[in-house]
Formats: sequence, structure tokens, C-alpha cells
Amino acid sequence: MLNAPEASPTGRRVISAIVIVVALVLQVSVANRLPLPGGVTPDLVLLSVVALALVSGSLTGCVAGFCAGLAADIVPPADHTIGRYALVYCVIGYVCGVAAGEMDRQSMVPFFAVAAGALLGTLAYAATGMLLGDPRASWTIVARMVPLQVLYDVIASPFVVWAVLRATRRYDRPERGRDRFSVPAARYRAMSGRTRL
Repeated sequence: MLNAPEASPTGRRVISAIVIVVALVLQVSVANRLPLPGGVTPDLVLLSVVALALVSGSLTGCVAGFCAGLAADIVPPADHTIGRYALVYCVIGYVCGVAAGEMDRQSMVPFFAVAAGALLGTLAYAATGMLLGDPRASWTIVARMVPLQVLYDVIASPFVVWAVLRATRRYDRPERGRDRFSVPAARYRAMSGRTRL
């Protein structure tokens, strides 16, 4: 039986760009208009960056985070210093991509990573606002908004992560030299350890 051909890196890039554009459009047209308590909405763009980083690694997470953040910085109703989202999303994408190597995509760990990424992203955005003198980024406002932001992001994360996993499933990185019938080395070692007398 023939193995499926490897997906091209160009296909991964195109899918990542489409995911970011769709998340940005949904953020501006749907999420920002939701009448949620506290005046806070889920950050679909940040969740998409985190999900892409978990699926594709740190380089894709960093680049996708920078591009998504820069787009979020300039798309109306942007009312902050240009570059804040680009910096925050770039760092969060890189950190989540580095952490992706330690996670099993079949477990609930990616959803906890999305929650941690949402928390770190919200705090980093608030911190950059405080450093730049944004009057909306005071400790009292941040302390009130961060729990709601993280809660809304956690509620939205299963849907965003599922959508990104579905979109990028075709472009998963196969392990080289492995067919679908081979046994991973760690599992093989575990199985061979059980058979010893």
C-alpha cells in the first residue's frame, strides 16, 4: 500500500494564513459585538495563534503570532499603539510552540495550554499598555478584566482548537521513516520490558 505524499510547507502556510484571516474577521465582526458581562470578549485571534503554535511548532507560532498581531493592530477598531498585539502574539506563539513538543495532542493538555496562553497573552498585553502609558491599562482595570478575559477564552478555546486541528490535520508533520504499521520507540521499549523474565 502506498503512503500518502507529504504535504508541502506551502500548504501549511496557506492554511495558517486562512486560519488567521478567518479568526480576525470573526473577532471584528462577531466576537467584538457580543454583549458579554464585563465588556470583555474572547480573543479568537490569540486562541488561533496558540492553537497553530501547538499544532505546528515554535517557528510557525512566532510568525503566525506576529502576522496576526500586526493585522489586529491595524484593523479597525484598533485604538492602541501599533505593535502591541504583534509583540504579545509573537511571544505567546513562540512559547506555546516550544511547549508543544512536550504535549500529547490526544489529551486535554492542549486546552490547558490554550488557557495558559490566553492568561499570559492578556497579562502581557496589559503590561505593555502600562509600559506605554495607556490610561486603560491600570492595575484596577486589569485585575477586573483578566479573570473575565481568561474565562471567555477558556470557554471559546475548545471550538477554536477543534477548528484549527481540523483545518491543519492534512498538514500534520509525519515522522520520517515511519509507516502506519511501525511501533514508536518508547512503546516498543515498554512492550519489550514487559516480556523479560
